[in-house]
Amino acid sequence: MTERTTVRLPPDLLKRAKRKAAAEGRTLTSLIEDGLRTILADGARGGKTKRLLPPVSKATGGLMPGVDLTTIALQEMDDLDYVERMKRPR
Repeated sequence: MTERTTVRLPPDLLKRAKRKAAAEGRTLTSLIEDGLRTILADGARGGKTKRLLPPVSKATGGLMPGVDLTTIALQEMDDLDYVERMKRPR
């Protein structure tokens, strides 16, 4: 049986979660449920997966061409990474 509960989230996190759910054509509840299942399954397996970071130049000239480290660009990269991970068979 499904239970109702109240979850308090920072406004920016809630906004991003709603945007992601809408982009995937699903409910916020299903997004949160999948996230919790993923986190709990990772704990059962005994380790976290290594997060892939964007390439950064080691040269003194700064970032590699095409790398944008603005907040919005990082959020979009994270969103795309999440969608790709959800497409993989479990």
